[in-house]
Amino acid sequence: MIELIFLMALYSAPVNQLEPGYYTRTLTVDGRERGYIVHVPKEQRGQEKWPVVLVFHGGGSNAEQMVRYCGMSEKAEESGFIAVYPKGTGLLKKVLTFNGGNCCGSAQRQGVNDVAFVAKLLDDLGTVIPLDEKRVYATGISNGAIMSYLLASELSDRIAAIAPVAGPMGTDASSPSRPVPVCHFHGTDDEFAAFNGGPGPKSRTKTDFYSVQHSIDAWVTANGCKDKPETAKLPAKVDDGTSVTRTRYAGGKDGTEVVLYTIKGGGHTWPGQETRLRFLGTATKNLSANDVMWEFFERHPRK
Repeated sequence: MIELIFLMALYSAPVNQLEPGYYTRTLTVDGRERGYIVHVPKEQRGQEKWPVVLVFHGGGSNAEQMVRYCGMSEKAEESGFIAVYPKGTGLLKKVLTFNGGNCCGSAQRQGVNDVAFVAKLLDDLGTVIPLDEKRVYATGISNGAIMSYLLASELSDRIAAIAPVAGPMGTDASSPSRPVPVCHFHGTDDEFAAFNGGPGPKSRTKTDFYSVQHSIDAWVTANGCKDKPETAKLPAKVDDGTSVTRTRYAGGKDGTEVVLYTIKGGGHTWPGQETRLRFLGTATKNLSANDVMWEFFERHPRK
């Protein structure tokens, strides 16, 4: 009887709550030590459970660089969600990749199961924060965007919606178990993951990328959206040589949609964020990817 009471108390005990700040957690997946960075905001804003945004770094980069680069932790503080930065794998500690299908690096060559890694990451995260399972989202740039597409296809029972930046899907087709809303951002002057596909002229991996339209079409079909989109050119905020067009395919199953933000003149960059690496191209100031994707995520909890 005492043992039964102990077990009942154990399973009804509240989840440990991380204090505000940054944390690095490690776990083992398929014999590999993996890790991720967690940013907990100062305010939970009255929520009993935390929404989570997974933020995947690009190929040849790392989670620490992604924290500084994309500004998602600042958006998390403003809007009240947990920002999580998964770490890829690689031969060098700071040069990491994810296996998103046809890309990239040693992760793809070695067949690293990054979907299993993310599933275990979410299990682990749920032991230290009260995780809202219906509001787990994914974004990332380049190879990280490719990874978010793979998660939408292969982990759709846990990923509510995705917002890829400057990276197409890395598979020929999508096969989610449930419809997943998609909000894609891509520059027309991207020379790494070219808008129209193929090996970008500056791509180090020389991957034969799928086109952006291939990705959009695959998810319009998977989600059962209308074939004819609504298109609007957004008003320019500044004269920085870029302009933004929003193409929205609505009417999908369970209220899903697929939205593409085409940044004319934009490079291999994160819209709204400064980039010190000029070879990546122009980062538009006419759109904040962080603001747009969070508004998109808020509209699309998992059904």
